[in-house]
Amino acid sequence: MKFAEIRESLSNIDLSPVFGRIRKIDPTKIIGEKLAVRVGETVIIKAEHIDHSTLGMVTEVEQETFSITPFGFIEGFKSGDKIYKTTKGLTIRVGEGLLGRVVNPFMEPIDDKGEIEGKRVDFPIIRPPISAMKRGMIDEVFSVGVKTIDGFLTLGKGQKVGIFAGSGVGKSTLMGMVVRGADAPIKVVALIGERGREIPEFIHKNLGGNLENTVIVVATSDDSPLMRKYGAFSAMSVAEYFKEQGRDVLFIMDSVTRFAMAQREIGLALGEPPTSKGYPPSSLSLLPQLMERAGKEEGKGSITALFTVLIEGDDMSDPIADQSRSILDGHIVLSRELTDNGIYPPINILNSASRVMNDIISNEHLQAVQKFRRLYSLLKENETLIRIGAYTKGTDKELDEAIEKREMMKNFLVQPPYEKVDFESTKQQLLEMMK
Repeated sequence: MKFAEIRESLSNIDLSPVFGRIRKIDPTKIIGEKLAVRVGETVIIKAEHIDHSTLGMVTEVEQETFSITPFGFIEGFKSGDKIYKTTKGLTIRVGEGLLGRVVNPFMEPIDDKGEIEGKRVDFPIIRPPISAMKRGMIDEVFSVGVKTIDGFLTLGKGQKVGIFAGSGVGKSTLMGMVVRGADAPIKVVALIGERGREIPEFIHKNLGGNLENTVIVVATSDDSPLMRKYGAFSAMSVAEYFKEQGRDVLFIMDSVTRFAMAQREIGLALGEPPTSKGYPPSSLSLLPQLMERAGKEEGKGSITALFTVLIEGDDMSDPIADQSRSILDGHIVLSRELTDNGIYPPINILNSASRVMNDIISNEHLQAVQKFRRLYSLLKENETLIRIGAYTKGTDKELDEAIEKREMMKNFLVQPPYEKVDFESTKQQLLEMMK
């Protein structure tokens, strides 16, 4: 073995480890002592009498003690157990071998397909967002194969959008449609804080079992709050790795709400004051740290990101929904009313918006969208009159046109889950209908 190889193999080994000790264990954190650490450092906690260890992060430092939030469970540890610093910090190993795999936030496979093959490199989980002056202009259409989105809420390459939905409205189905239909060579899906049952269901039912060019990063609801929090950052790092190579990436995360809830648990355990709906300030400040990492960077690739936000009781004034809307470049609102009427995907085009749409579509496309929205809005306003037969034809020419085209408009909004419609076909259908 060459000397350089020996030196590299020894570089990751601490030959004279310094360790601290556990002073106290709380249900949500571990208090350590006798070790010089900084906030954000990762440590390994080892039980002395049983073969058990877990990774943790230093989240608070006092003069003599420090607090650790563990990534795993704390059962089995006791006062006096040793705490070691890690040598590399919070990094993950990323590479082409991740494509087609289901992994946890540490890039360890959980899909029973064996070890991840191919060359991998260390990549930090926490990275600064793209510098404001290095962001590229969003001037290209990013097609997702869903008529309602491509037609009325056209996305641009590098855009950040939120999907706002209550429970059971059809969020997972829409996510599956976007992943299958999107024009992106790389797709990264982060499933954060969801039920374990939903993971195989999403893969086999919503994606049809096809994980080609797709990485799925999973941190389920039974994982620790820290694992759920950094699962989102870890998935974004995977997307950034491919973006650095000049590739265009679709990033989908479900859900921002569970991510914020994980930070709420961590923040409250550290003594942060609860604010609106019990969320501490750190929960809200964490959202831009994640979301602003998506985008288009000059000289590199792009990350087009869709973040789902669970709105309890369909309340759009929820603090997480409100904060997300202010950061993102658009919002797609799913309507329970449309679901009840059998319209899937149930996207409420009147309450949804894409902030970059006007800059990336043609003028004739924009005029058709505006006319459709106007006619659709008239139908909603006069729905009761039309249903009871109180409206007299000829009273309002625009409403007459809306009634005449009502069935065509409804059919345009409906799309079977496994159907993909390319952008040009969607555009032509819309233009024909709104002549």
